[in-house]
Amino acid sequence: MCHATSGDMNDEKSLPNKQTGALNVTLDGKTIMIPASRRTLNSIRTYLETLVMAKRRVLLSLSVDGQPANLALPLVVSGNFCQIEAESILLGELPLLVLTTAQQQTGRVQEMIEVAITLVLINDREAAREIWWGIAGQLKEPVLTLSLMPDDVCRRDNGISFGKLRQWQLEQIAVIIMEVDGVCDSGDTLKISDALEKRVLPWSQKLGEMIQLWRDATMAGARLRVARGVC
Repeated sequence: MCHATSGDMNDEKSLPNKQTGALNVTLDGKTIMIPASRRTLNSIRTYLETLVMAKRRVLLSLSVDGQPANLALPLVVSGNFCQIEAESILLGELPLLVLTTAQQQTGRVQEMIEVAITLVLINDREAAREIWWGIAGQLKEPVLTLSLMPDDVCRRDNGISFGKLRQWQLEQIAVIIMEVDGVCDSGDTLKISDALEKRVLPWSQKLGEMIQLWRDATMAGARLRVARGVC
């Protein structure tokens, strides 16, 4: 049996003191022994972060039973957990951290849109508009995070710089918001749902795919430098 936890880990509720099963924790592919006093996901995360900072590194990613965790937030996991896998990077590889954060933000936005597609149908016009405006305020977050990337990183084959692509994405967001606002003015919740499904969600999915490609390429470059012994 695995370690068990429930509810919101913001409360840092301790797991049962008695071991109920083996917990496997790996950091950069190596098994890590966790102190017995660490009984919550956030406490384990803090322990791992301390280990990597001592080596002048930062935690890049963490997954719980194969599910990626959002390191921008306190960990929230319900049920049992048996496997924690973490990866770290050198400070010089911070673009990877930026791309990972943007990827997680895009994933959250997609989840919000997918829920809203149905939610607006069971609400009245005013409620549907508020649901949309809540999403609209989140669309720019991944793009703002990407603004932290150096402009010479991840250039496209056509020569357009990363900075130019960010600017284009902001322009696209403005266009999308105006279009959906127009649909909201009609008061037809079916049309609002349709706009979310056919206009907003595809844009978010394409942004996520683009970020994934950039992250994969940056990760491959980082691994190559490690293999060559370049810090």
